[in-house]
Amino acid sequence: MNTALWIVAGLLAAAFLVAGANKLFIPREKLAKAPGGGWALDFDAGFVKALGAVEVLGAAGLVLPGWLGIAQILAPSAAVGLGLIMIGAAVVESRRREFVHVLVNVVYLALILFVAVGRFGPESFTK
Repeated sequence: MNTALWIVAGLLAAAFLVAGANKLFIPREKLAKAPGGGWALDFDAGFVKALGAVEVLGAAGLVLPGWLGIAQILAPSAAVGLGLIMIGAAVVESRRREFVHVLVNVVYLALILFVAVGRFGPESFTK
């Protein structure tokens, strides 16, 4: 189970690192032109940058605490935080009637839920 949690957490961390870095370093107008990126124009540029920073921090929080063996409660906490972001993304995209993207967010949410429940468990970082 621990191996599956590490694999899923690593994949999620990579996905959120890329997504967050894109939000941080690519201008909002250019993000909006990407497929499924129209939501970016609904928000202030500062919010999009802040969201990117939170996603990058969440990605680090998924793997670094367990890898370093320090403050391991941060890993499931980061998963919960990223889950809240995915719920918000699903709400925004459902209001925009982008239901394919809502489905993608629900899949991410399910994977995040797997990591959060697994890491909050009694054998969260067993070898």
